[in-house]
Amino acid sequence: MAAKKVLVTGGLGYIGSHTVVCLQAAGFEVFVVDDCSNSSEAVLEGIEAISGKQPHFTKLDLRDKNATAAYFAQHSDMDGLIHFAACKAVGESVANPLKYYENNISGLVYVLQGCVEHNIKNFIFSSSCTVYGQPDELPIDESAPVQPAASPYGNTKQVGEEIIVDSCDAYGLTAISLRYFNPIGAHDSAQIGELPLGVPQNLVPFITQTAAGLREELQVFGDDYPTADGSCIRDYIHVVDLAEAHVIALSRLLEQKNTTNFEVFNVGTGEGSSVFDIIKTFESVSGNPLPHRITDRRPGDVIAVYADTKKANEVLGWKARFSNEDALSSAWKWEQKIRSK
Repeated sequence: MAAKKVLVTGGLGYIGSHTVVCLQAAGFEVFVVDDCSNSSEAVLEGIEAISGKQPHFTKLDLRDKNATAAYFAQHSDMDGLIHFAACKAVGESVANPLKYYENNISGLVYVLQGCVEHNIKNFIFSSSCTVYGQPDELPIDESAPVQPAASPYGNTKQVGEEIIVDSCDAYGLTAISLRYFNPIGAHDSAQIGELPLGVPQNLVPFITQTAAGLREELQVFGDDYPTADGSCIRDYIHVVDLAEAHVIALSRLLEQKNTTNFEVFNVGTGEGSSVFDIIKTFESVSGNPLPHRITDRRPGDVIAVYADTKKANEVLGWKARFSNEDALSSAWKWEQKIRSK
């Protein structure tokens, strides 16, 4: 039987590349589009080093409606699509909201138009726990109300989900929205990992770059939050665990096991860790003291957020396998690898 074909937008990015590896390991034929605005074609070599093969790759900016439509016309036989392609930095979205609305919303619309035009029914959306805003109760389950977005980035994920729901109702698509918590770590081979261009917007790359001597010190955005140690609390999940959830979710749609045309799952560990917890864990696994300085709170940051993962555990049959120690150790191994080149 021919391998199922899946299109992965943003497939050279951090989460996308790890998902491509998992998809290829599961026997899918993978097609990737990426504009390389926050990634590199060199990631293809890392994917091949792990998988023994490269996915089919096309450099494409999904904001280009005509080019996106032409791609779908040439690749109309996809069995499913996983949509990662989006800008994703909370702070940047506050400073430059129109960039986020143009990229994250128009790209999604053009991709959905391609799916509808060519009858590609199975759609996995890269969503975010930011849709919950500052939650009323912790841990958060999928029935928690979607709060007013704390940032334009979060708003693009809320609006994106609404667009997908409407599209499922109108055009007969089936979709799963995976609401990520905070992905960290790298593939254990150190062939792929998080490779931010410019100044990192996420905690762990900033930690590893500081430990590697690229940055003088780590900035901790606020130590006056109403938490045990004053820093923000997040649910940090190993990127390989997160990638595996996408393969399971896609298989659920392909096997028609979904119970509604739009399903939502939290993808996290169910445990909250503070920024200072992560710093201490990194210092422990790496043996490196980490110079850090407390600075002002960052716009758009919520106090604490971590997942209730019962639905993903029981309905998807997925559960996070790796610890923060595993994730931070792999992130440090990746940082050392890219600095040794």
